[in-house]
Amino acid sequence: MDKLKLIIKREFFAKVKNKSFIILTLLSPVLMVGLVMLIVFLNQKNSEDVRTIGYIDESGQIATILKDTEHIKYIDLKALGIEEAKNKTNKFYYGLIYIPKVDSLKKLANKISFYSNETPSLSLVSAIESKFERRIQNLRLEAMDFDLEKLRSTDTDVDFITENFEGEKSSKIGSVLKMFTGGAFGYLIFMFIIIYGTSVMRSVIEEKTSRIIEVIISSVKPFQLMLGKIIGNALAGILQFVIWMVSAGLLLIIVTFIFGPGATSLNSGGVNIPPEMMEQIQHSSSNNIQLVLAEIKNLPIITLFFSFIIYFIGGYLIYSSIYAAIGAAVDSETDTQQFMIPVLMPLMIAIYIGFFVIENPHGPIALAFSLFPLTSPIVMLMRIPFGVPWWQIVISMVLLIITFIAIVWFASKIYRIGILMYGKKPTYKELYRWLKY
Repeated sequence: MDKLKLIIKREFFAKVKNKSFIILTLLSPVLMVGLVMLIVFLNQKNSEDVRTIGYIDESGQIATILKDTEHIKYIDLKALGIEEAKNKTNKFYYGLIYIPKVDSLKKLANKISFYSNETPSLSLVSAIESKFERRIQNLRLEAMDFDLEKLRSTDTDVDFITENFEGEKSSKIGSVLKMFTGGAFGYLIFMFIIIYGTSVMRSVIEEKTSRIIEVIISSVKPFQLMLGKIIGNALAGILQFVIWMVSAGLLLIIVTFIFGPGATSLNSGGVNIPPEMMEQIQHSSSNNIQLVLAEIKNLPIITLFFSFIIYFIGGYLIYSSIYAAIGAAVDSETDTQQFMIPVLMPLMIAIYIGFFVIENPHGPIALAFSLFPLTSPIVMLMRIPFGVPWWQIVISMVLLIITFIAIVWFASKIYRIGILMYGKKPTYKELYRWLKY
């Protein structure tokens, strides 16, 4: 036990004292916050662009809906004619809308053209098309002597009250919150396994190629060495994640304090919003915040927290044991490629199954992969926010622990033999033979 502690301590300090580890730990939060600020800045700059679009409406019925907005300015070029308008648009304007004169509104829907010197924005074109669709539809209804005001009065929005048989209500915001929470926990485990499992493998390969392992193995058992590497790297990884979360949170608070919350407010960019509309928006935002807080209270936070710890530890130990065995079996990192795909496959499948979980969290596919030990650390955590029976969680954890014990045992046998093998690329057949020794 004392030797295991020494190995864990050695691996931990070797990792945290590494220059690349220190630099990455310090710079990553700055880069993350900087990336967020860059996205906000670019979004604001993009929203400040004003596009000028010319139009020619020969029908005389459609262009009346083209009103200037914050980002689009419309100019009537009918007096110039289509050819001269094209030339002027090509030099000075973003685009030109041409609405020809046709004998029926039904034909007009497929005759409108948009000319542009560059590929137009999909969102902009879609927005203009949507306006034209409504306008043409209204004109056709008026031609049929329909009363548009009466038709609009029949518009109805249906918003279900979602409630289970125990009386617990949920909402669309609650569903989004559950998806986000489950996905965040699952993706966090996925990233941790990939990053620090690979770190364990590289550490083993480095010691094996430098022949240091021959000295170490003379005083400790291979199983103790493998387990010490796994736990030491895990502790270093947890420390790094804690530093990232704390420092990134503090940086976001500092940036918000310096630039102020008004940088992304509704009144930015010189948009004048009437006081009564602003009051309505603020009231709606306040209601949404209260709804989000209520939905957070409804989340199984305690279950999520303890499940995350167990699945986090179990998933990492399973995959890091496999990574350690791979590192012991090969002589260089390039030789690991043939073994990496089978290891990564369950993790990639688990992330893909997450889409099924979002759509049907209690379906047979979600249930099966949340019980399968190689995918359960990710899939089960994505399911838990939607409510999972306790017996499914218990069965999943028991299978995870049994699989961990079995994989560690198999990995230790490969590790014990492979750590002293040099100059030969192992095959799956040879690894199977090592298991019998």
